[in-house]
Amino acid sequence: MAGKNTDSRFPTPKRLTSHGPARIIALCNQKGGVGKTTTTINTAAALAEYGRRVLLVDFDPQGALTRGLGVEPEDGKTVYELLLDRKLKASDVIVHTEVEGLDLIPANIQLSAAEIQLVAEPGREKILSSVLRPLLGDYDLVMIDCQPSLGLLTVNALTAAHGVLIPVACDYFALKGLELLINNTVELVRERLNESLKIDGILATMFDPRTLHSRSMLNELNEKYGSTVFRSVIKMTVKFKDSSEKGRPVTQYAPSSEAAELYRAVAREMVDRGVAP
Repeated sequence: MAGKNTDSRFPTPKRLTSHGPARIIALCNQKGGVGKTTTTINTAAALAEYGRRVLLVDFDPQGALTRGLGVEPEDGKTVYELLLDRKLKASDVIVHTEVEGLDLIPANIQLSAAEIQLVAEPGREKILSSVLRPLLGDYDLVMIDCQPSLGLLTVNALTAAHGVLIPVACDYFALKGLELLINNTVELVRERLNESLKIDGILATMFDPRTLHSRSMLNELNEKYGSTVFRSVIKMTVKFKDSSEKGRPVTQYAPSSEAAELYRAVAREMVDRGVAP
């Protein structure tokens, strides 16, 4: 059972109906190991606690998001078939997770072949957008967990999205990669494919308050990107790995833990910012 929420602005409701059409958020960073999938799972679960209907799209061939929610990606159809089979409906691919209000379109290693197979498709950058469109009325949010690269799949996610949420580990190389992502990839997609794309925020992750390097990188991130950076900061803790191993969000695995409260704070801030309707 979810931990008790004491913020009166965010009561845990008995619902479920969406306020659709959904807002689409791509969680993107070309650098791996920055807590992107962990952020996707646990922010979505916290938003579901606060009454939002959320659809997660695993758009990484590694399928970590799928497994992190306790779903075996080999058990049924995935986003790969959805992209390539025009007769397949998105509703036929959706998996209902154990978290009330949280659904999933799973992925597996087959998705890695999609980059090649989609190259010759007309409008190849907009295929994900077209397959998601019929679902938007059923959800408040669609959150896409992108692969750690800047290929055609990531371009599809950014073309479909209204906004980008960028998890960034508090280390030197992650901060350097952030500049490339914003100034090159996001700006290029905005210029050529999706002029309404905005950066919803930058979330500092894997923060270790015991180290000078981590504190220094967090300060640099805030100085350079200002209010774009979330006030919430995700600290390093083994609870995230433990919950992923069990196939559950940390808000369910350890609902009273600091780790769960950190992502509930992210969810509240998303609502405050107006990016989680």
